[in-house]
Amino acid sequence: MYSANKTFTNLLQGLSERQREVLIGRFGLEKSGKAMTLAALGARYKVTRERIRQIESAALSALRVKINADPACADILERSRAYLKAAGGAVRAETMQEFLRGLIEGITPNHLAVLIESTKTFYYHPADKHFHDFYYLDKLSLKTAATFLDQWAAYLRQRKEQILTGHYAEFLDEFLKKKGVKKEHAQNYLAITKRIHENPFGDVGLAEWPEILPRTIRDRVYLVLKRKHEPMHFRVIAKTINEAGFGKSKASPPTVHNELIKDDRFVLVGRGIYALTEHGYEPGTAREVISRILQKQGPLKPKAVIQAVQKERFFKPNTVMVNLQNKMHFERLNDGTYRVRQA
Repeated sequence: MYSANKTFTNLLQGLSERQREVLIGRFGLEKSGKAMTLAALGARYKVTRERIRQIESAALSALRVKINADPACADILERSRAYLKAAGGAVRAETMQEFLRGLIEGITPNHLAVLIESTKTFYYHPADKHFHDFYYLDKLSLKTAATFLDQWAAYLRQRKEQILTGHYAEFLDEFLKKKGVKKEHAQNYLAITKRIHENPFGDVGLAEWPEILPRTIRDRVYLVLKRKHEPMHFRVIAKTINEAGFGKSKASPPTVHNELIKDDRFVLVGRGIYALTEHGYEPGTAREVISRILQKQGPLKPKAVIQAVQKERFFKPNTVMVNLQNKMHFERLNDGTYRVRQA
C-alpha cells in the first residue's frame, strides 16, 4: 500500500519554498487540516490575494508534471477513474474516500483535493442545497446523474400516494427497468442527492414532502397520527415525536396541543385525544355526532348508537344516552329505536 505522507513529501520537494507553503496552506495539508483563504495567506506573506493565486497556479502546474511522472500517483488516479466509471460516474465523497484508503495509507480529502485540482483527472462537487459532497468523472457523468435524479423526482411526484404506502422500492425497480439504468449506478446517484430522504419510520420519498421530512412540529404531529392510524393523546404524540428522533429540537406537549387546536386536519375525539379527519373522524359535539350517525344509518337502538359513536369519539355511554334522550333533538320510536326529531 502507498503512503500519503511519503508520496506528498516527494511531490512537494521539487517546489520552491513559497510554493510549498502556499499549497500546504491553501489545501490544509498541515496537521490542523484547515484550508486558508487567498486573503489569509496574502496577509501572512504581506502580498495581495492575486499574488497568492498566481503562486498557487504555478505550484499546481509544476505539481501536475511531477504527479504524472510519479508511478504511485499515476496508479492511484488511474484506479480512481476506473472506480468512478464502474460506479456510474458519480460517487458520494465518503464512499470515494473509503475506496482510496484501501490504496494509500493516511490519505485525506485535502490530499485528494491537491491531486484532482492539479491534474483534473476527475472532479469534486461540494455540498450544497441539493447535493451532498461527491466526486464525478466528467461533465457528461455529472449531467447523467443530475438527469436521472430529475426524472426520478418527477416520477415520484406523480405517484406520491402509492409511494407513501410503502411502495418506494417497487417503483424504483420499475423506473430503473424502464430507463435501462443499472441498480448499482442508481444507488450511487441516490446517495449524492438531498432530494430523497428517509424519515425515522423508514418511509422513503422526496424530501419536499412533509410526510418524509417534516420540518415543523405541526408536520411531525400529522405524520405521527397518520402512521399510528388511531387517536392519540397530545402528550403521547409529543413523546412519540421526541423518541422518533426528527431533530435536535424537542416537541413540548403544550406546543403539540397548540398545533392540534389550530389545524382542521386534527379532530378532538376525547379529553386531550386527537385523530385525523382523513381517517374518517369528523368534528362535532356528542349531539352533532349522534345526529350525523342517525341521519346516515337511520333509526338505531341505544346500544347501536353508542357503538357507532364510540368509533368516532371517546364519549362515555352515559354521555351518549343523556344526549340521545334530549327530546328537542331526538325521538324514541315504538320499536325502541331513536331517530333525529323531524321538524
